[in-house]
Order: sequence, then structure tokens, then C-alpha cells
Amino acid sequence: MTLPNGLTPETARAAAERAYELDRRHVFHSWSAQAHLDPMTISAAQGCYVWDGEGNRLLDFSSQMVNTNIGHQHPKVVAAVQQQAAKLCTVAPPHVNDARSEAARLIAERTPGELNKIFFTNGGAEAIEHAVRLARLHTGRYKVLTRYRSYHGGTETAINLTGDPRRWPNDHGNSGVVHFFGPFLYRTQFHATNETEEAERALAHLEQTIVFEGPSTIAAIVLESIPGTAGIMIPPPGYMAGVRALCDKYGILFIADEVMSGFGRTGKWFAIEHFEGVVPDLLTFAKGVNSGYVPLGGVAISPAVAATFDDRPYPGGLTYSGHPLATAAAVATINAMADEHLIENAAEIGDRVLRPGLRELAAHHPSIGEVRGTGVFWALELVRDRATREPLAPYGGTSPAMTEVVAAARAAGLLMFVNFNRLHVVPPCIVGEAEAKEGLAILDRVLTVADQHTS
Repeated sequence: MTLPNGLTPETARAAAERAYELDRRHVFHSWSAQAHLDPMTISAAQGCYVWDGEGNRLLDFSSQMVNTNIGHQHPKVVAAVQQQAAKLCTVAPPHVNDARSEAARLIAERTPGELNKIFFTNGGAEAIEHAVRLARLHTGRYKVLTRYRSYHGGTETAINLTGDPRRWPNDHGNSGVVHFFGPFLYRTQFHATNETEEAERALAHLEQTIVFEGPSTIAAIVLESIPGTAGIMIPPPGYMAGVRALCDKYGILFIADEVMSGFGRTGKWFAIEHFEGVVPDLLTFAKGVNSGYVPLGGVAISPAVAATFDDRPYPGGLTYSGHPLATAAAVATINAMADEHLIENAAEIGDRVLRPGLRELAAHHPSIGEVRGTGVFWALELVRDRATREPLAPYGGTSPAMTEVVAAARAAGLLMFVNFNRLHVVPPCIVGEAEAKEGLAILDRVLTVADQHTS
């Protein structure tokens, strides 16, 4: 037996041991206390599966960082990178290269409205940084509003925009960011009893925040179209349209963060399409644009914002902006997603398999407080008590119970994306019915571990 990359289990194990040794000696990991790490080695990957350093196959229901939308080692994307490397490995961003031009065209064709100018970055956090810079320069204002329970990246501006505890060590209160409460009916801040009340009260709260902060001081409102890492809370009907209306009323730009939710994840090219008629002024993307095969992100820019810099230089740039290897991977990814109907597949698998399957699990497992999501973008809110909604891990932390659940999933052959008290069900957009049902069956067994911690 060999792994997809041609290695035998023995060869892969020896290579994994060496890689692990060097990692622990030299690699400084993100978001981690270094002395407490025991990271998993990945030796191979193919489609919806990865193989660990021991040769065990795991179904990847995490899509890594919710980015391998087209799955692992897609042959068309691998070939595109190889062909581009043979033709033109790198070129400075002032020069035109055909991969960047074609990637920009394909992205602009799919963004909502007239977001037809694309500024390329190396990832999502940089996309947010530049979207905010564009908004501040366009409006001449500095403040930016964003919600609690959000994640926008790890760079200076992006982490201060973030509305979860990872912001705290980096937040000195001088970033110009103001946070507000967004809609989340399951844990409502507005004492709402239904989605209509939640949307109306959340919008009233947002408008009050705008008025009290001073509309003339606010450059932009930044929202994930559907918050990802924070919990996949789909905004209730009318909320996103209401945010757009408030931005128009007060001359504020609306920035849609589609870094995690874009490129098929929700069963549409962009999650903002779920909210009819809502078009942002700026839209950030990364992750699924080329499934992370080569780092890439960017900002799609409206004509009004782009025109600000027709005769005025934009004061920003990156050495690797629109890197030909990255944009060639984007071209291949977008074309493959279109040709293979992967957006439609994500929507169908979500509606026909994941939605009913996860709800059936909720009916049998008292540890599931709520199921929410769309496409291949789902979250299970795990609780100790359904009546009180006490989470299985505290906000901003973990717990022995969640550690047991994650370990049980891995032992059963399932790789999960986990945050606080939630399990995120986020397989690649290529996932088939059999693979989705395989994951649900493993989850059914794993959730018995969570059930042991309920009251």
C-alpha cells in the first residue's frame, strides 16, 4: 500500500518523524503556547482526505483552515502551478502578467454589483488591512465599526477589528475600531424571541452606535457576510439590507469580509448573494479563491472607491501582489469550480445531506444546542444543558470535555475545525454524498462523548 504521494507507510513515517523533530526544534507556531504543543504531522492529502504521520487516513471536515474548497491536490490546479512555474515563476507587481490579469477578470465576473477592480494581497488579513485603508482614504474618516463574535485576521488592523478574545492581547484601545453586537438569536443580546425581532433590534443598536460615535467620524462598517470562525451565524432576513441602508444614510462604506465564506463555501460564489440586492462597497477574499495552494487574497473595489485613486496614488503595495503562481492557481480553481459545478454541489450536499443529517444528530444528542449553516458551512453549538444553553467550553477557551471530543473525532478518522464550544462541519465543496454521510456517521459516534458531559 502506498500513500497518494507515492510514499510507502514506512517511508512516510520516517519522514514524518524527522519533520516533527525539526518542527519542535525550530518552528514557532501561531496562536499557541509553544511548550504545550503536540502538532499532528500531515504526510499526504487527496480530495477530502489527509494522512497523518502514522499513515492513518482522516476525512477532512475542516478543509484545513476552511480554505481547501476545491479539495486537496486537485490535478487541474496542481498542473496550473507547475505550468506557470515553468513559464514565469515571479514578476514584480508593476508589470502586467497574464495570470494576474485573467484571475482579476474571473473574480470580477463573479463579485456582486460592479466590484470590478481587484487589488491582490497575500492573504485575508492583508485584504482587510487594505480594504480599511481604502475606506479611510476615500472617506477622510478614521473609525471603523465591526461586530463582536467576528474574526478578521491576525495583522494589526485586522486583529483589532476582530471581535473575539484573540484581540485582547493586541488591543490598546487606540486602533479606531468600535465594536457592536450583531444578530445571533441563539444567544441574543436583544431579548428577541424570533428572527424579525433580532434583526430589528440589532439594527436599532447599530444605528444608535453610529449616532453616538458620530457618523462623520466613521469610515466603514466591516462585517463577515456570514461569520465563520465566530460560529456561522447566518444573519436574519432584513439585517444585511438594513446595514447597507444605514451605510447609505450616513455616508459610511460597507466592507463585506468574504475571506472564509467566499468561493462556494455557502453554496454560492459569495455569501453576500444570500441577501438579495445587498452590494458592498468593498469585498475581501482569500482562502477559497485558490484553496490556499499558493497564498493569495484580495479586495474587490467599487467604481466610486476606485475613482478616488484615478489621479491620486494609492499609498500601499506588496512585493508579491498578484504573484503569478498564486493567480495561476486561482484561475485554475475558479475554472474548475465552474466546470465541475462545485458551487451547485456545495449547495446540494448542504440541503440534501448535511442539513437533515445534522438535525437528525441534534434530535439524538442532548449535547447539541443548535445546528446552523448552509452549503458546506455548518456549526454545532455544544452545550452542557439545552435549557440554560451553558456552553461545553467557555467563551474564549476550551475545556476537558471539548478536548475529549476532538480526540475522539481524530481517533475515529475525522479531522474537525473547532472553536471554543463548537464543532464546525466544513468539508471541501467537492465532498460527495458518501463522504458527507461517512462524516456524519463518525460524528454520531463522537457526540456520545459530548453527551457524557451534559446535565
